[in-house]
Amino acid sequence: MECISVFDMLKIGVGPSSSHTLGPWRAAERFIGELLEKKVFPSVTQIQIEVYGSLSLTGKGHATDLAIMLGLTGADPVTIPIENISGIIKGIQESKKLLLNNSLEIAFDPKLDIVFKREFLPFHANGLTFTASLSNGKSIKETYYSIGGGFVVKEELKRSKKKLEVFKSFPFPIEKGVDLLAACKKENKSISQLVLLNERSLRSDAEIDKGLQHIWDTMLECMYIGCHTEGNLPGGLNVRRRAYDTHLKLKGGLPYSTPQEWLLTIRQTEVKFRSILKWVSCFALSVNEVNASLGRVVTAPTNGSAGVIPAVLMYYMVIENHEATFEHVKQFLLVAGEIGSIFKKGATISAAMGGCQAEIGVSSAMAAAALTELMGGTPEQVLMAAEIAMEHHLGLTCDPIGGLVQIPCIERNCMGAIKAINAAELALDSDPANAKVPLDKVVNTMWETAKDMSTKYKETSEGGLAVGVYLSDC
Repeated sequence: MECISVFDMLKIGVGPSSSHTLGPWRAAERFIGELLEKKVFPSVTQIQIEVYGSLSLTGKGHATDLAIMLGLTGADPVTIPIENISGIIKGIQESKKLLLNNSLEIAFDPKLDIVFKREFLPFHANGLTFTASLSNGKSIKETYYSIGGGFVVKEELKRSKKKLEVFKSFPFPIEKGVDLLAACKKENKSISQLVLLNERSLRSDAEIDKGLQHIWDTMLECMYIGCHTEGNLPGGLNVRRRAYDTHLKLKGGLPYSTPQEWLLTIRQTEVKFRSILKWVSCFALSVNEVNASLGRVVTAPTNGSAGVIPAVLMYYMVIENHEATFEHVKQFLLVAGEIGSIFKKGATISAAMGGCQAEIGVSSAMAAAALTELMGGTPEQVLMAAEIAMEHHLGLTCDPIGGLVQIPCIERNCMGAIKAINAAELALDSDPANAKVPLDKVVNTMWETAKDMSTKYKETSEGGLAVGVYLSDC
């Protein structure tokens, strides 16, 4: 079983999809790396990409082709200025040339050199093959699979041995929920404390804090941008941004100029049940509206479900605990990352493999678990909260209209966040000894449900709302 860090589960990237945008972007970067490693990069004259399965069927709506081009230029999704993206893409489309790894100019026509193929490769639903033609007449071909959450692998899994070695080097290797509970009990640690010990085997405390602070800053900035941007989302569905309108009604009249000041002013707004529902929904909407417009988000554990965790964490910061500090943020993210890794190891976080239960369901479970620990829950209650949240997402399909991460994806983040808070409260008021469904059973059930689910409900836009609602209706 591979090692999965919190920084694997929570990654900074560009929307709208971790599997269909960030994954192909990273695959392009890996291909360039392999060309450099094989010392053939200077000889490259042309690159062609074949995109298969779910990546092909919904690739246009998920900006898969744009992500591939950006990856080939050597741009980093973590640091690229968002405002530069459209100019880079337009330049390639108009000039029919691409600056490979920002250093080698090659002829490149996106309409001819990125080929979308409907057939599925056997290994995974999200496959893409890169072929580089060399000046000596030879070519190099590599196939990658985007398996969800921005993770990219090859079929032969060459890196799995290294990952396994790192996993075994963890002081507390965790594969299932029972492993996590046993380790917490043995060491008399909370889940976040135990996860932190594992993270320390990979990086220093300073690096951990810096990385988690960057993740939270990105989440907060994303919510801030989403709440202060009005208009319609790109893509042709003419979906109006709703976070702006909701925020306008909720925010009150206190002044602010930064995301941090904004957080403080929200703490002073009226707190009623309906207001809380609206605030949580507003936070979730804001993130996924930014995601839908090729903005920067935190994959948590995917881009399509990126709004759940920041919305629930923000709820804790502005509603539950006005004295919350970075230490609370750190605790939340450590727990969320560990719960997400259990689902990835035992099932999937890819909608192309498991439907939306693998995205919104997992993110809701992660958020529920993290909130439960912050609210004083025991490790047993933390896992109970994760189980409750996932149990009520089982069977959720992925059926985006027009292949866009907009309808029903954006609203689903609101529902996932609210369910996470509810699941946490149920767990906190319960004795886990009376629970009938352990977390590991719901993980197994989710995976069995995923395998039974028809392909048309797995991010192909060939079933559900994607065919029940016509684009002309929008």
